[in-house]
Amino acid sequence: MSSGRADRDPLDGLDEEQRAAVCAPRGPVCVLAGAGTGKTRAITRRIARLIRTGHVAPGQVLAVTFTARAAGELRTRLGGLGVGGVQARTFHAAALRQLRYFWPQVVGDRPWPLLEHKLRLVGQAAQRAGAATGADDLRDVAGEIEWAKASLVTAADYPAAVAAARRATPVPAAQVAAIYAGYEELKNRGRVLDFDDLLLHTIAALEEHSAVAQEFRDRYRCFVVDEYQDVTPLQQRMLDAWLGTRDDLTVVGDANQTIYSFAGAAPRFLLEFTRRFPDTVTVRLHRDYRSTPQVVALANRVISAAPGRPAGARLQLVGQLPAGPAPSFAEHDDEPSEAVAVADAIAELLREGTPAAEIAVLYRVNAQSEAYEQALDARGIPFQVRGGERFFHRPEVRAAIRALRAAATAGSAAELDVTVRAVLSHQGLTAQPPGGSAARSRWESLRALAELADDLAASDPDADLGRLVAELDARADEAHPPAVQGVTLASLHSAKGLEWDAVFLVGLVDGTLPIQYAEGDQAALEEERRLLYVGVTRARRRLAMSWALSRSAGGRRSRRRSRFLHGLMPQDGSAARRPAVKKAAGVASRAAPGTADPELLDRLRDWRSRRATEQKVPTFVVFTDATLTAIAEQRPTDAAGLTAIPGIGAAKLNRYGDEVFALVRGDSVTG
Repeated sequence: MSSGRADRDPLDGLDEEQRAAVCAPRGPVCVLAGAGTGKTRAITRRIARLIRTGHVAPGQVLAVTFTARAAGELRTRLGGLGVGGVQARTFHAAALRQLRYFWPQVVGDRPWPLLEHKLRLVGQAAQRAGAATGADDLRDVAGEIEWAKASLVTAADYPAAVAAARRATPVPAAQVAAIYAGYEELKNRGRVLDFDDLLLHTIAALEEHSAVAQEFRDRYRCFVVDEYQDVTPLQQRMLDAWLGTRDDLTVVGDANQTIYSFAGAAPRFLLEFTRRFPDTVTVRLHRDYRSTPQVVALANRVISAAPGRPAGARLQLVGQLPAGPAPSFAEHDDEPSEAVAVADAIAELLREGTPAAEIAVLYRVNAQSEAYEQALDARGIPFQVRGGERFFHRPEVRAAIRALRAAATAGSAAELDVTVRAVLSHQGLTAQPPGGSAARSRWESLRALAELADDLAASDPDADLGRLVAELDARADEAHPPAVQGVTLASLHSAKGLEWDAVFLVGLVDGTLPIQYAEGDQAALEEERRLLYVGVTRARRRLAMSWALSRSAGGRRSRRRSRFLHGLMPQDGSAARRPAVKKAAGVASRAAPGTADPELLDRLRDWRSRRATEQKVPTFVVFTDATLTAIAEQRPTDAAGLTAIPGIGAAKLNRYGDEVFALVRGDSVTG
């Protein structure tokens, strides 16, 4: 790819620490990079410098990360530096490519196809094991199978492994193990692979076949791993198989952003990297170029409150941007009021000129998005729910790409951006957005394609329509969509790696953040704190944090703001704890939480202890202390009242509902 920046010195514009990372010699290098400190810039410049100085050829570099979007960003940055031929992929994409190549040599027949949707086979295995087969039940068990395989845990070892990890299981561990074993049997009988098998089989090919390992290691000499704090034991073993006895490895990560332990991620590989490689060059990036000093200071306070942080996690960020507004805190009577207030604030930002694509509403669980979708839609504010329908699967996008491909075949002498807009005008792209949320959504998709063409033309003046179509095909293969204009609604987990000018962190109550099932587990609680830290560090300039005392309008205001907010608000005074929040009928005020019935609470605790003993699980797996307290405060008498309590969904309602109602009535519950 030609580029006006192809001859740029990789060291241009770097700070002292970034330069140290780029210039570190070949061999083990560990870059501890805080949020917003330019880690992607550092590692892409490092790759470019290694190639330009002749230490390695582009085709000998394998850079891996955890999302297709991040891998696409690495390729884009490298292309902008004039470096082509570097393999930048996710772990699974890299393994799939390698497995397809080596399969005939190792197995001898045609590669087994990839099983993209495993729930059908999980359902068959669950039915054989006498387990529930509802969609939610199967998703929960499938998640456990994924955790086990990512943790290198077999079906036979699963019960002991979850007991050692104090991991809550959706059904008894023995039953999960039976489903896991049955699933593996069905999968092997059908000669199909799931995503985790891609790594397992590639590892086997490299570990058990010396010729395969030699051919691979002759091809790839230099490895870079981004987001190394999120590596699982399975991925680490894959990396070990790639490396063999070599140490030409650069890892980049931030232990303060470890938020995927539930999926098997283990920050110990990052924190113990220098023990494994004593000659490691360690570089700490701490200058934050993303956020204002006000946001950075709040982020530092969030994470510094974590007890017993290891040395590798003690990164104190230093803001480098001009000052901005102080983060705001707001309390609301109920979730609908909170959503309306957020929509009003977003409307004001839009009037002030903040682009919709530079605004995000972030929440702990996906179910929280509905109230914000309704509030934004009522005001006619465009939005996109991250994790919804995939961009390249949208009908209007598929039709537009077909039209662009046809136009590329026909040829055009006009400039790229002019040609693209002419083609897309026949697909519905107009100068002004249409009314109506559905039509506006389609229009935003087309505009995103047009803006991608603008970006390509700016970076490569020689690019033509064929080059754009090739770029779109590559992005579709890697699920790397262009930005769509609209407010982003996203869970905190899916917001990882992204950033916006203005961020609204909503629903910050105990039971949601931290999530209720983290109660009683200090490690889980600290992961919830890191999740808040990730949310705070997504904001560049404006940060608003809010919570509601009741789930529904007119409901009992018994919730408590998140414990993680204590000490964060200015002066921690009454004005900070009770901000003025305009409502349709006056000003919201903080209500005293309900008082728990001590006798009922004792009965609930006795009952929970019996159930936990019967199920051979920790007591918090049945209900956490916070959930029992909420039941004793609210004394629910029907399904709606019980499921309104955080931490109680359909599964626990079905399993425990009748017994809880009996306890609330004062009836005895035996067994």
